[in-house]
Amino acid sequence: MTMPSWQETSYGGHKLGSMARAALWLVQEVGEEEIFTVAELREAFPDIAQIDRRMRGLRDYGWEIATAREDPELRSQERRFVTRGKDVWVPGQAKTPSHKSSITSAQRAKVMREDGHLCRTCGITGGEAYDDGIVQAVLNVARRPVTLADGSVTHQLVTECQRCGRGTVDRTVHLPELLAQVDALAPLERSVLSSWVKNDKRTYSSLEVLWGLYRTLPEESRKAVADALESDGSDD
Repeated sequence: MTMPSWQETSYGGHKLGSMARAALWLVQEVGEEEIFTVAELREAFPDIAQIDRRMRGLRDYGWEIATAREDPELRSQERRFVTRGKDVWVPGQAKTPSHKSSITSAQRAKVMREDGHLCRTCGITGGEAYDDGIVQAVLNVARRPVTLADGSVTHQLVTECQRCGRGTVDRTVHLPELLAQVDALAPLERSVLSSWVKNDKRTYSSLEVLWGLYRTLPEESRKAVADALESDGSDD
């Protein structure tokens, strides 16, 4: 079947949505492994609001589009079209994935409450400014894939900020591997981890605090600390 033009609005008797047209634009105007800008995308679709958001929806269908977060060679407004996924312009190919079914307000509130109202990827809280100070975090509830013991994959709800949600990093949780590592812990390690899990917060020992401070010191000050450790603590 012939591929339609990205400028067409219908195909095979069906309307071509903005996401499908964005996919065609990537294939026909950009090309895989090539760089484009958000401005170029918006210029191609001047009458479609939030076309960049529509394009991000392609990730649910196997399309890989990298940002500066995943590709350090890119600038903030640049994107790289890495890999083409499903032909979403073909009728039936752009059905909403089952794990993308709507989340109710009650479910969203419950998940955020249980997650302490913080992103379970980067740890930021809602309304808190990112390190770059440009924007404040907005929290959403996402479905994170989890591989179970029988090899099946389920999607479990988790709180995630919009910035982390835009990434293309595979965050699939392999639960059997994680549980195997827990079982392999020594009794003391298991006890420490258990306390962190119960408090949902890691506590740091005085040694770990000192190590963290040491790592921030200039070279001369680090040497002074090292020399002090080599001495026996006397004034001789």
